[in-house]
Amino acid sequence: MDHRLIFSTLEAVCVEVISALSGQVNLLYNDATNQLLAVMRRIQEHGRAVGALVTGFAAVYHHYDFDTETPGNGFRTLVKVVHSCVLYIIHKGRYIASSCGGVFFRVDHNASEMEAYCTALCQLRALLYLAQRLLNDNEHGQLYSQEGDLSERFVKEYTSMHKACFYGRCLGFQFSPSLRPFLQTVVISMVSFGENYNKQQSRLGRAALSIFTSGKYVVDPELRGAEFERITQNLDMQFWKTFWNITETELISGLASITSNPVQVNLTLSVPGESLSLPLASDPSLTVTVSPPVAHWGPGPVNMRLISHTLREGQDSAELLALSRSEGPQRSLSMGFRNQGRSPSPWLLIHFHGGGFVAQTSRSHESYLKTWSRDLNAPILSVDYSLAPEAPFPRALEECFYAYCWALKNCHLLGSTAERVCLAGDSAGGNLCLTVSMKAMSHGVRTPDGIMAAYPATLLTTDASPSRLLTLIDPLLPLSVLYKCINAYTGTESESVQPIQQLDTLSALGRDTAVLLGDITQGASNWLQSLLNNTSASSPPATRSANGPQNAVPHSDDTLQCSKEFPEGFEPLRSGCLAEIRTPCTPIMKNPFVSPLLAPDILLKGLPPVHLVASALDALLDDSVMFAKKLRSIGQPVTLTVIEDLPHGFLSLSQVSKETQEASDICVGRIREVFEQESPPDTHRQPNLNHKHNTMVG
Repeated sequence: MDHRLIFSTLEAVCVEVISALSGQVNLLYNDATNQLLAVMRRIQEHGRAVGALVTGFAAVYHHYDFDTETPGNGFRTLVKVVHSCVLYIIHKGRYIASSCGGVFFRVDHNASEMEAYCTALCQLRALLYLAQRLLNDNEHGQLYSQEGDLSERFVKEYTSMHKACFYGRCLGFQFSPSLRPFLQTVVISMVSFGENYNKQQSRLGRAALSIFTSGKYVVDPELRGAEFERITQNLDMQFWKTFWNITETELISGLASITSNPVQVNLTLSVPGESLSLPLASDPSLTVTVSPPVAHWGPGPVNMRLISHTLREGQDSAELLALSRSEGPQRSLSMGFRNQGRSPSPWLLIHFHGGGFVAQTSRSHESYLKTWSRDLNAPILSVDYSLAPEAPFPRALEECFYAYCWALKNCHLLGSTAERVCLAGDSAGGNLCLTVSMKAMSHGVRTPDGIMAAYPATLLTTDASPSRLLTLIDPLLPLSVLYKCINAYTGTESESVQPIQQLDTLSALGRDTAVLLGDITQGASNWLQSLLNNTSASSPPATRSANGPQNAVPHSDDTLQCSKEFPEGFEPLRSGCLAEIRTPCTPIMKNPFVSPLLAPDILLKGLPPVHLVASALDALLDDSVMFAKKLRSIGQPVTLTVIEDLPHGFLSLSQVSKETQEASDICVGRIREVFEQESPPDTHRQPNLNHKHNTMVG
């Protein structure tokens, strides 16, 4: 893409719009027209500065790629996001220039639209200046800042910079167009849920009230953006756990199951925490004793889910069914297929779900896991590890490692001979795939045959990188939320979070129906009143935004004195709702089993082939790029695939669009590579042998 052509076109379109508006005598004395003219002149100014910055990045960003066939890093991504913003402005500007003389042209609407994108371009300009500091201060090829001072300054900028514009009219402009309606639904749901979060309502009533209050956020994108900024910056971990776990409810997961692929086996298991004996990888005549998870509260059961498209031998055994636990209707073996089990598969996929270490379970991810089981023709064991902050590091790692070892020893119950074992996970689950493999090597047990990690978190520190600058604009992974997750997992989150209550389950329908009717009535009344208040109290859209977007304030003298990141004459818009961020600060962040990017080479050399699948628009992109580079530098087999135009968490969106489904298929392809690869001639792959000798591992 020709960067100079894009920005020269932007300049020409701005001139064209200004000329066209100036020639419309009937519009010249309109306040909205004056606002639009002022906005186009500001866009001209930002475009000239941003064009020069982009040209500078384009000259060097290829040095930060994994290889020439895999273009992708945070610097490239920032340029890509800027291009998306500018291209929209060009498209909208051409429409204005050609239509402003028409009868149906709405100058106030178009002024508000261009105001929003002008604000976004201004804030993106600020991010480019911050990225320029990273480029100048970091070592060649290094994406993460090793200077704590620079990372601290980035956090200070984040807490004060205006962000609401990216959640209002500009929401999701950088992503695939097919995802934008979904993102709008998520943001509206979140702000509505947040507004009613602390109100005393029944479980169904709170959801009902959220539905009615969502109306004002549909008709007023500026209000939606301002409220989303407030929520993401200041609500506590309990809110995030509750909101993210809405997908765990029986009602919503039941609806998802209707559209997912049917499977013959979907069993939830509770495996008692008992010591296991496994062959020693280096000498199968010896055994290793693997202790059960003990961190924080001692031994306890480990929960898992077995998914298999086809019923296989062992999956209907009394021994396995004795471990199953009830999870409502249609959560067990399909009765019509019992006693018709096929022979065991030579493959076994062990899965660790994402959710920032703090939310979700295998249920949230079973939709794409069912598809994977069908496409791979293999059983999948997904681990429901304990979640932070109630269960910080190392509890989740201990449980996932124990589940991995239990699966090796009991693969005959899972419908597999485990001749090939692959670990797969996304985000936090990708982190656990890597650290479980490191733990297996350090304990001397068999390591998996390969890893597929989708957009994994490999560095749980506060180090700044160009892709992490995207947390300023990302509706799915804001910096404040990322830091809350890191604080929770590393044990520095001091909040006392109550166990998450299951919302809106079918079993609660009868008990809550009477209360629900009252809540619906109250919710409808509140919604209508809020719309009336909003209509009467607000100015017309163009007038309301004449002094800038909602929730944005001019910079103060104090800000100017403390901010040295930007050239003279430029300052980004500041937020009227400052973020309260508790910056993670604990040595645990640098533990290699928390941040595998910091693991010593000797530990990483024991990893199997690693397949990383990242998103170009993900704030964690640089985690994957730098980890892939590190593995390659020590001679470890690694691949990196960078997918365009999708957000963090795209696996959970596989049913939303064609693009997300194709991304899921890429992950399946990488897993299949692990299963079909030739095994090393000296590798022992018999997990269920009985041996006389024993080695204890603490």
